[in-house]
Amino acid sequence: MESFEKLLQESTRVHGHICAGQVIGVRMSLLGLSLIGIDEPRGKDRKKLYVIVEIDRCATDAIQSVTGCSLGKRSMRWLDYGVMAATFVNLESGKAVRITALEEAREHSNKYCAEITDKYKRQLEAYKVMEEDELFRVQNVQATIAEEDMPGRPLKRVQCERCLDWVQDKRDLLVKGETLCRQCADGRYYIEL
Repeated sequence: MESFEKLLQESTRVHGHICAGQVIGVRMSLLGLSLIGIDEPRGKDRKKLYVIVEIDRCATDAIQSVTGCSLGKRSMRWLDYGVMAATFVNLESGKAVRITALEEAREHSNKYCAEITDKYKRQLEAYKVMEEDELFRVQNVQATIAEEDMPGRPLKRVQCERCLDWVQDKRDLLVKGETLCRQCADGRYYIEL
């Protein structure tokens, strides 16, 4: 595994700027990977790793950068919970940990970098050196991952009976005897012009 600084540098490049969320995401990933026994997430261990992120913020880009997991590879799943947390799963052993960034860490940053007056810069620098137990809560968990959410080829493809879009991985719905995509069943996020 590369050094924290090198991983942070790459994460910053991918994300587009350095921020406290990048530091949290890199540190969260390093901790999660170590706790579930993944040494080379982008190498020999890449098919063993699955990550569930609970927020669509900066830390998620860092987690993707460090772990190599992504939505497109189906090795990362995003749950729109708005919580700065991620669950790291070793698919081979079943070991999983959920790591949550602690809100109190913002205030703890004063203890580490009180001389930095800008609170965002102070947090960014403090998060680099802060003790893990002041920055994160770690829970050993058993992650439930549906078969259709696992990496690999689609398990099922069906055509929506209304719009004729093809729906993969059991995302279709049966409504009053009709096989529908979620947009035909629940409403679209767009208006066709």
